Amino acid sequence: MNTSENRSWALVGLVTVALWIAGVFIITQAQPGDHATGGQILAWYKSHTTTILLGGWIFMLGCLGFVTFVNGLRQRLAAVTGPTAQLPWLVFAGAAMTGALGLIFASTDVAGAIDKNEIGPATAAAFHHLGDAFFVCAELAAVLVLGAVALVAWRTRVLPRWWAVFSGLVTVVLIVGPIGWIGVIFGLPLWTLGTSLFVLLRSPERMRAAAATA
Repeated sequence: MNTSENRSWALVGLVTVALWIAGVFIITQAQPGDHATGGQILAWYKSHTTTILLGGWIFMLGCLGFVTFVNGLRQRLAAVTGPTAQLPWLVFAGAAMTGALGLIFASTDVAGAIDKNEIGPATAAAFHHLGDAFFVCAELAAVLVLGAVALVAWRTRVLPRWWAVFSGLVTVVLIVGPIGWIGVIFGLPLWTLGTSLFVLLRSPERMRAAAATA
């Protein structure tokens, strides 16, 4: 049974969201505010090393899960794309970049916690705030994922068309810089969760029937 027929891989999407939520919850415990000094950030690294390492590691596992989930989705999309056959590869490329940038985003605080006794306040602040750069890049990389899925879903109905509209709306939010963070923090996990459920509940036969009438 190939990936387009087997739906069990979509469970990875559910696990991915759970890992993201757990990782963020753990790593943000007692996290310094946006305007914290380097000394406060360094103190956080030293006093919450275990939670930072655990939360960061769990979050990074979620990023790996996201790439795995989208790879399975790519193969499912590829079965029905026809003339738009390149779009599933664009979906995967975007997921690979988003996952990699998410790994680096979390690793900045992980590195600070590991090296807490070898760095000073200025370096601690640099580690902590460097993550913002990778977060912004992840926003744009996710545009490829959701945007391409929206196009394929609208054309082929491999996913409900209203979900294609939702994917498109989140894509627009991700593109708009000042509010792009909403798309990453809320939109991307909701999209991953919803898409996973659609794949699990929507049989391959129904998928092919919808594509045939597109």
